[in-house]
Amino acid sequence: MDIRKLKSFVKIIDIGSITRASAMLHIAQPALSQQIAALEAHYGRQLLIRSKRGVVPTEAGKVLYRHAQRILRQIDEAELDIASASEEITGVVRVGLAPLGLGALLAAQLIKKIRAEYPGIVLYVNENVGGGTMSELLMTGKMDVALIFYPGPIPSLGFERILTEELHFVTVSEEFEDGADVGFADVAQRDLILPSRVHTLRQVIETNLGRMSLAPRIIAETESISVLSNALGEGLGDTILPLSACKAVQRRLPEARSFRIRNPNMRINMSVCWSAQLPLSEATTVVQENLVALARQHGEQQD
Repeated sequence: MDIRKLKSFVKIIDIGSITRASAMLHIAQPALSQQIAALEAHYGRQLLIRSKRGVVPTEAGKVLYRHAQRILRQIDEAELDIASASEEITGVVRVGLAPLGLGALLAAQLIKKIRAEYPGIVLYVNENVGGGTMSELLMTGKMDVALIFYPGPIPSLGFERILTEELHFVTVSEEFEDGADVGFADVAQRDLILPSRVHTLRQVIETNLGRMSLAPRIIAETESISVLSNALGEGLGDTILPLSACKAVQRRLPEARSFRIRNPNMRINMSVCWSAQLPLSEATTVVQENLVALARQHGEQQD
C-alpha cells in the first residue's frame, strides 16, 4: 500500500465513480481498478460496492475512508510545516461559521485581523456546509476550526465555550410595543421562518415547543441571513434568532425589530470547535486563538 492508492480511494468515494475519478486523476481506469484491488487484497476486505449507478463504500470502506482522510491531511500538513519551518506562518485554514450565529458579525473582522498580522495565512470561510454538519466536517478533517452552536459533548471534538445568547422574536410588524417582551405561546401562533431541523437553534426551539405542547406555523426554512432578511422585509413571516443574528438581520433590514422571548426565556450557547484527534497546524492554531478572542470581545460588548 502507498499514498497514491489512498488518494485514489478517497477520490473515488468523493466522486462516486471510478470512471470519473480516472479522468480527474489522469489514471487509466484499469490501473485505478488495480489500485483498489490491491487495497482490498491488503486488508482482506471488500471496500467498494460497484453498480451501474457508480460505487459506494462498504462498512470496511467507510472506516478506511475516514482514516485515509486523516492520513492524507497529516501528510499535507507535514509538507507545509516543513516548507515553512523558520519562516512566516503560512497555510490555508478552513473556518466554519454556523449559519444564523455570531459568525455573521465576526467573519470580516477575522479576515481583517489575520490579513494584517499573518499575511501568509489564507482563510477559507464557509457558512454553508451543504450535506453535512460543521461537527462532521471537523471530525473528517474537511474543516479546521468552527464557531458553532454547542451541540453537547462529542468525544472526538474539542470545545471552548464563548457566550450564551438569549433568543429573540424578529419581525417587521408594528403590532408589538417597542421594548416589550413577547410570550413564546404568542410567537408560536405567528407564521415563522426557521432553520431546518438539523440546526441546533431549531432543536432548541422544537424542544421548548414540545414542552409547552405548541404546534408552530412554519411556512419556510432557511439558514441564509440574506434569504431570511428578504422574506421578513416582504412581510412573509417572522423568525426566532439569537441576539447576534438579530443584529446581522437588522444590518440588511433596518426596519426589523427584535423582542426578547419570555415563558420560557430561551438561551443557546456558542463555542469554538476543533478536532481533538487531528493535530492542529501552526496556522490553524493562530486562527483558532484569534477567533476565540474576537468572539469573546463581542460577547463582552453584548454584556
